[in-house]
Amino acid sequence: MREFIVEADGGSRGNPGPAGYGCVVLDAATGETLVETYEYLGVVTNNVAEYRGLLAGLRAAHDLDPSATVHVRMDSKLVVEQMSGRWKIKHPDMKPLALEAGRVFPPGRVTYEWIPREQNKRADRLANEAMDSGASASSVRQPSPAADAEAAGAAKAEADVRAAKAVAAPGWAPADMGAPATFVLLRHGETPLTPQKRFSGSGGTDPSLSAVGREQAERAAEALAGRGTIQHILASPLTRTRQTAAAVAERLGIDVTVEDGLIETDFGAWEGLTFGEVRERYPDDLNTWLSDPEAEPTGGGESFAATATRIAATRDKLVAAYAGRTVLLVTHVTPIKTFVRLALGAPPESLFRMELSAASLSAVAYYADGNASVRLLNDTSHLRP
Repeated sequence: MREFIVEADGGSRGNPGPAGYGCVVLDAATGETLVETYEYLGVVTNNVAEYRGLLAGLRAAHDLDPSATVHVRMDSKLVVEQMSGRWKIKHPDMKPLALEAGRVFPPGRVTYEWIPREQNKRADRLANEAMDSGASASSVRQPSPAADAEAAGAAKAEADVRAAKAVAAPGWAPADMGAPATFVLLRHGETPLTPQKRFSGSGGTDPSLSAVGREQAERAAEALAGRGTIQHILASPLTRTRQTAAAVAERLGIDVTVEDGLIETDFGAWEGLTFGEVRERYPDDLNTWLSDPEAEPTGGGESFAATATRIAATRDKLVAAYAGRTVLLVTHVTPIKTFVRLALGAPPESLFRMELSAASLSAVAYYADGNASVRLLNDTSHLRP
């Protein structure tokens, strides 16, 4: 029995926005590329484009040999897990596409594997060509190895430049540096400790969202869906951030990745106390903490300097991993203020001069030359009636 490998990808510049897919069908035994296909889809979401790429790849394989087995390789964990039956499909736009994809070959003849994005470059290139073309008609070609490889390299380089210029927002940074990695920073919704203004870090009771906090998370999810730019979601490992991220993920149909580097500062013995209670019990430690970024809270918590070192390392890792993409980071007061402070090159005491409300949105863009641009700070417009 013949076996094919299908590599598929889809993308949307805006999510939803101008979108396209690309897919490649290979002979599993020889590695020969048999079919490359791509299509511009108009305005849809990333996930819909990814499913359309999968569907096109399966149909192309079926046209070659309907009796074959197929191994699908994609960098969309959502599609792979849903089509493998391990995750439920809740989004109404994706259910019919998944059902249709499942009917192309009989059950048991298709297997799925998640691969990193860098291993899915051919399908990614085709998806970008589709988005660049803006054409409604699909393009299918039977490649010749030598000529097509050279053409593909030139096309990708040109497509990357066009995509960068189209996506990069205007500002001080020139567009030819490419699209920035943009971090949308969402503070978690309220917990029972939030309105009481109690220290609530990583060393405390790890409270859940309150009823108010859950509503705030839903409103933030609606606002982010309306913006339509989020491509990935990362969250601090604490309960309140994971719950907030889950509300957004449900609305956008995107997976949540837990990132330990986004965790809140450990406030030591001050956890659960109000500022006034700390001043009453530990006045000397508090005064030192307010004046020295190297000072730790009473009991050996995390200093602002240590938090800044952690956030800077997390920032560098994520900028490299998500270059050119828009990522939602669901985290806490101190990490968000630190992202902003570092982007501005502001001194540590600036942390005390920023207001950051529960479920507020901020944003920082990071360019290829190392510069950063603060785009938004403490936006709470989505929480107003």
